[in-house]
Amino acid sequence: MNAAMNWLKAYVPDLNCTDQEFMDKMTLSGTKCEGYHRMDKNLEKIVVGQIDKIEKHPDADKLIVCQVNIGNETIQIVTGAPNVKEGDKVPVVLDGGKVAGGHDGSPLPEDGIPIKAGKLRGVDSFGMMCSIEELGSDRNMYPEAPENGIYIFSKDVEVGSDAVEALGLHDTQFEFEVTSNRVDCYSILGIAREAAATFDLPFKAPSVKVNENSEKAEDYVSVEVKDTDLCPRYCARVVKNIKIEPSPEWMQRRLASSGIRPINNLVDITNYVMEEYGQPMHAFDLDTVAGHKIIVRRGKDGEQFQTLDGQMRNIDSDVLMICDAEKEIGIAGIMGGENSKITDEVKTVLFEAATFNGANIRKSAKRVGIRSDASGKFEKGLDPNNALEAINRACQLIDELGCGEVVGGVVDVKEPIKPLVTLPFEPEFYNDFLGTDIDKETMLEIFKKIEVEYDEAADTLTCPSFRQDLLSKADIAEEIARFWGYDKIPMTLPSGEATTGKMPFKLVVEGIASRVAIYSGFSQGMCYSFESPKVFDKLQIPEEDVLRKAIRISNPLGEDFSIMRTSSLNGILTSLSTNYNRRNKNVRLFEIANVYLPKALPLEELPDERSMFTLGMYGNGDFFTMKGVVEQFFKELGMDEERVYDPTGKKPYLHPGRQADIIYKDTVLGFIGEVHPAVLDTYEIGTRAYVAVIDLPAVLEFVTFDRKYEGIAKFPAVTRDLSMVVPKDILVGEIEKMIRQRGGRLLEELKLFDVYEGDQIKEGYKSVAYSLSFRAKDRTLEDADVSGAMKKILNGLESMGIELRA
Repeated sequence: MNAAMNWLKAYVPDLNCTDQEFMDKMTLSGTKCEGYHRMDKNLEKIVVGQIDKIEKHPDADKLIVCQVNIGNETIQIVTGAPNVKEGDKVPVVLDGGKVAGGHDGSPLPEDGIPIKAGKLRGVDSFGMMCSIEELGSDRNMYPEAPENGIYIFSKDVEVGSDAVEALGLHDTQFEFEVTSNRVDCYSILGIAREAAATFDLPFKAPSVKVNENSEKAEDYVSVEVKDTDLCPRYCARVVKNIKIEPSPEWMQRRLASSGIRPINNLVDITNYVMEEYGQPMHAFDLDTVAGHKIIVRRGKDGEQFQTLDGQMRNIDSDVLMICDAEKEIGIAGIMGGENSKITDEVKTVLFEAATFNGANIRKSAKRVGIRSDASGKFEKGLDPNNALEAINRACQLIDELGCGEVVGGVVDVKEPIKPLVTLPFEPEFYNDFLGTDIDKETMLEIFKKIEVEYDEAADTLTCPSFRQDLLSKADIAEEIARFWGYDKIPMTLPSGEATTGKMPFKLVVEGIASRVAIYSGFSQGMCYSFESPKVFDKLQIPEEDVLRKAIRISNPLGEDFSIMRTSSLNGILTSLSTNYNRRNKNVRLFEIANVYLPKALPLEELPDERSMFTLGMYGNGDFFTMKGVVEQFFKELGMDEERVYDPTGKKPYLHPGRQADIIYKDTVLGFIGEVHPAVLDTYEIGTRAYVAVIDLPAVLEFVTFDRKYEGIAKFPAVTRDLSMVVPKDILVGEIEKMIRQRGGRLLEELKLFDVYEGDQIKEGYKSVAYSLSFRAKDRTLEDADVSGAMKKILNGLESMGIELRA
C-alpha cells in the first residue's frame, strides 16, 4: 500500500514530522512502513520561467536562444527543444541547481545531475529548461506532458515561483506492508487514522454530502442479487449528462503520488475513491445495460467472457458475474466487460459499489487468470458499511468536478448487516496478558483515538465496523500495547515450565539421537514428508502390507508428492543414491522426522504421527558398524538390559540373511539391516548400504536418566579366555545372555574377540572366543571364586550344545 504525505495531511492536518520520524513511529505502532521516496529528490533551484523571446542560434540549425523571465531577472538559455514558443511557462533549473535525471527517462542517478552555466556552440546559457523526465517523473503520471520536449505549465502559474511545488512534487511516497487482517489500512483513510492515533492528533474525515436531483435511481435501474452468499450488499447510483474531460490537477497529483496514472475525470474518480476509502468501484455505461437491470449471479460452466483488457476468459459456476437482463457485463470484484465499458460518448453512468465474498473473489481471480487492484482488496473481505459511504463520496466528487448530474437516491440491495462487535472491558486481563500496569484511564484514551466506543453503564467496548480484525479481548490488548508503546512494555519471563530451563522429554531423547549420530560420523538430512505411491514398489513392499495404506493429499503438487509417507526409508535411500551418483565414496546420513500412519481410511481422525530415528550409510563400515551406533544410542538412554536382535524378520527391502528386528523387554523398537540388492538397483546404488530405523515413541517408555555413581575399583580384576565350538544356528546374543546369567555378580565384562569358520572347524559349526573379566567390590578374588563361576558358565553353554575348543 502506497500513501503520500500530502494526501494523508488532508485528513490529519496537524501532522508535522520528518519522513524518517513518520516511518519509525508508524512502524512501532504496528503499521509497518517498508520505506519512503522523496518525489522531489535531487530537484534543486528550479523555478517557473516564461519565455519572452526566441531567436535562432547563430551557429546551429537545431538550437534556439531563449530569453526567459524567472521573476526577478531575465536569463538566456540555449535549448534544442522543438515544442517551446514565446509566452510559454516552463520549469527552469538555474545555475548551480540539480535535476533528477536525463530527458530520455533512463534510470535516475543516485545523486542527480548538476546544472552549471556554460556555452552551447559559442552562445552563453545560464540554465536549463526541463522535461518531465528530468524532473524524476514521466508521462504516465503527467499525461499532459509532451512526448518529446519541455514541460509546459498552464497560464495561471506564477512566474518565478517554485516549479517543483507547482508540479506537486514536494511530497513523500511511503510504502506500507499491510497484513491481510487489516483491510481498513488498504486505504488512505485507514493509514490516516493510524497516523492520527500514532501521533495523538485529531483525524478529519471527509465531509460527504451529495448534491442530487429530485429524480429516483430506482426509475433508472433495478438490482437483483441471486447469490447473496457471494454478494451480501450491492449499491448502485446513477449519474446522467456525463462530461468526459481531464480531472483537476489536485486529483491527478494525488493519484500520481499513489502510482495511479490519471486518465479522465470519470475513471479518476473511481480510482480516487478506491484509494481513499479502500472500496473498489466500477462504472457501467447505462445505455449498454439491457433492460436497465443488474443481476448478480453465478456464471455458467463453459462460458467465455471478454473483459476490459480485450481478453477472453473462461467462466464456470463458481465465478460470480454481474449481468444485465440479457448478458454478462462484468466479473464481480475483478474486472468489467468490454461490452459495457465507458467511452467518450457515454451519457448516463451506473456506479457500482458492492461487498463480495473475499474467498470466492480470491479463487475466481486465480481461476480466470486476472488479479486486479480491485480483486486484491475484495479478497481481504471488505466492510459492508463502506460500500454506501464510498459510492456517495464518488457522487459528491462527480458533482463538485462538474462531471455530471447525480440522480437522487441509491438502489441498495443487502442482506442483514452483522451488528458491531461488542466486548467486555477487562483492564486486569489486558495487563496480565501484556505484562504491564496500565491504568484504566490511559486505556480509554487509546480506545477513543482508534474509535472504539466505551459504554460506561454496561462496561463494554464497541468496535467500529471498519476494524473487522477486532474480535476478541486479545485483539483489544494488542491495540493497547501498540499505542501505549511496545518499547514501554517491561521485560518479564514467561510463566510456566519453560522458565525452569527444561526441554520436553521427547526433545531430550531426540537430541541424544542426533548427538550420537553426529559423533559417529553421520550428517543430518531432512527428507520430504510427501511422497509418490511408486515408493512402495521401489521398496518391494507387498500389496497387502499395511504400509501401503497411506493418506492421499487432496491437492498435491503432483503425483510424486501425492501421499504422506508411512516409511522413512525412501527419503534416506534417495539421499544415499544422490550422493553415490555424485561419486561421494563414504556417506553416513540420519534423519529424525515423522511418518504418518492412518488409523483408518478414509480419515476419520488425525493419523498417528510417529517420530523415526533413521540411519543410512555406505562405504566404510558394515552391519556391525551400524549396530554399534544403535547400541551406543540405547546406552546413552540408560537402557542397560540386554537387547535382542531377532534375525527372523522378513522385511522385503532388507537382505534376507542380514537383517534383524531390535527387541527390548519384548517390545520391537525398530530394525537394522543391509539393503536388499534389488532395492539397491532400483535406487541406483552400486555398493552395499546399511540402514537402521528406530521408533522413538516406543523407545520413550524405557528411557531413564537415573545414574548411580560407583567409585573406581579398589581390587584387581581376574580375566579368563573362553574359546568354543558353536553350532552355526546359535546366535552370539544367545551365548552372551547365557554367560551373563551364569556369571553372576562377579562377572564384570565380556568381550567377543574372535569368530572363525574354516577347515579346522567341523562343518556346521563356528569358533567363537570371549574374554571374561571378574571382579569383586569388597575383596580380592581367589581362584576358587573364579573357577566356580566358570564352571556354571560352562555347564550352561554345554546345555546349548556348545563345546570347548581343544
